[in-house]
Amino acid sequence: MRISIIGTRGIPNHYGGFEQCAEYLAAGLAKKGYEVTVYNSHNHSYQQNKWNGVNICHCYDPEYKMGTIGQFFYDLNCIRDLRKKKFDIVLQLGYTSSSVWGWLLPHNTVVTTNMDGMEWKRTKYSKKVQKFLMMAESLAVRFSDHLIADSTAIQKYLEEKYGRHTEYIPYGAEVFENNNPETLAEYGLEQYGYDMLIARMEPENSIEMILDGVAKAGLTRPFLVVGGLKNKFAEYLQTKFSGYENIRFCGGIYDMDKLNNLRYYSNLYFHGHTVGGTNPSLLEAMASQSVICANDNQFNRAVVGDNALYFSSVDEVVNNLQQVDKKLGVYEGMLAANIIKIRNVYSCENIVKAYAAHFEAIALRPENKGALALGAGQISLVLENS
Repeated sequence: MRISIIGTRGIPNHYGGFEQCAEYLAAGLAKKGYEVTVYNSHNHSYQQNKWNGVNICHCYDPEYKMGTIGQFFYDLNCIRDLRKKKFDIVLQLGYTSSSVWGWLLPHNTVVTTNMDGMEWKRTKYSKKVQKFLMMAESLAVRFSDHLIADSTAIQKYLEEKYGRHTEYIPYGAEVFENNNPETLAEYGLEQYGYDMLIARMEPENSIEMILDGVAKAGLTRPFLVVGGLKNKFAEYLQTKFSGYENIRFCGGIYDMDKLNNLRYYSNLYFHGHTVGGTNPSLLEAMASQSVICANDNQFNRAVVGDNALYFSSVDEVVNNLQQVDKKLGVYEGMLAANIIKIRNVYSCENIVKAYAAHFEAIALRPENKGALALGAGQISLVLENS
């Protein structure tokens, strides 16, 4: 089976959640014997044509010149290229800038789309952009043969709104076991002597609320802010909190070993995401045995349940910062439960198996395109029994 993956900036991951998903999914499918092609931005730092058995196809990406509008042209270039090739499956990760070109997707190929979160709810967007994103969502549904949701909440939303069967396949992570305290020396940190967050610098990730809590708590231990700093919101945050020496803006860190060690040895890890489903960074925090303090919403509770602390206000951030001391060992039960959940439900191996089962079910001959996909219950069974 020949599978192409579009909708990301490329692999190996140097950006975010979709890229991380594409990375382990493509490598895992290639190991199973599938022929996998991932479309990369032409200016991605990795310039080879092969990566861990995966074909890499670089397409021109004008985002660095044009800004956000350039993403639309990058997606168009990827679709134009895949039209020249014969793929059995096109896996589309997201739809924000690609669904307007959905009518160009090849009609003799089965298209399945991971619908991501409810993009139109993101507070960073104006009313006009939110209206466009609602239209883009409907176009993605229209031009996709099959839909995937990474959370049960999004699955329910899509099925109720569009009357379309939607597969539930979450993201995955691997249990982190390569802990090395020497990693902390690079950042001048001590074990369990700092708190942190990892997120894209966007308003809906609660970063300002968290940092307001850090400032109000009056603690001196370092607080690491990990995420790319090349946008206006990041500049605003750096200016607003420039007077707090303990708040350190570290920029993006894409070395997974470093990230996991930072998570593992942190005192308290904040996950502020409010929009989306099974966020990869939350799974990675669980897999790294972080004491997690998550934004209190249905998406985060669906993943980590009672094995996390929660916040919905600045004062709750303050209370958690002042009360949590990981060294005391009182959170061992929560940490162990999260590891069990990663191994049994959210392991990368389980997720690759679920996608493989989905692809095997929908990779039909062109004349059968659009037939019913493997049921959500069967996918859930794959996840539970893998």
